[in-house]
Amino acid sequence: MKQAFAKIGEIEPDLAGEYYPLLGMDEAIRQQLVDDHFLFMSGDPNLKVGGMERDWPEGRGIFHNKDKTFLVWVNEEDQLRIISMQKGGNVNEVFSRLVRGINAVEKVVQEVSGGKKFMFDDHLGFLHSCPTNLGTGMRASVHIDLKGYAGDKAALKEICNELNIQPRGTRGESSGDTGSVYDLSNKHRLGYSEVELVQTMIDGVNAIWKKSQEREAAAAQ
Repeated sequence: MKQAFAKIGEIEPDLAGEYYPLLGMDEAIRQQLVDDHFLFMSGDPNLKVGGMERDWPEGRGIFHNKDKTFLVWVNEEDQLRIISMQKGGNVNEVFSRLVRGINAVEKVVQEVSGGKKFMFDDHLGFLHSCPTNLGTGMRASVHIDLKGYAGDKAALKEICNELNIQPRGTRGESSGDTGSVYDLSNKHRLGYSEVELVQTMIDGVNAIWKKSQEREAAAAQ
């Protein structure tokens, strides 16, 4: 696995990094990756019911580049989950890195597997463990502090539904209350292009942020 991931840096030098298997991972490194929201954790009830945590933590790990802006999760829910992330609001830079990373990973997969590509169906799109990810399989998200919606999850869910946005906690889909900071992402995966879904996220987050500011100002009066 480490040899396979090492090839990514040969294709895209800025994406070069290191692969860390969960089994035998140093506890300090593991905890830091979790605290930074980089590493997945055991305990998701949906994954357990689906049998996706069997033999944990064998066969699982994380790859990230030196800047921790490009990550690949191995055998969390899907066999591979490819992630591009960074602080700030430069969505174009994040998306461009994601495209380069996906292409690099698939090229390595083809090389080490005798020409196999990511599983794709002409009707359903990319195939995943969870049916909700059929299609593009892409979730574009931001972590944002919405103090205007503190204590009013119902109102936040309502405006998110109107804008085709999905709110969740910052520690994953099944995470509980994490204060006023939420993870906001596009709700749909199927029936839209990747560019359309990114734009849905951008427009939705901007609208929700504006409304949150208005609610916060009104509450302060």
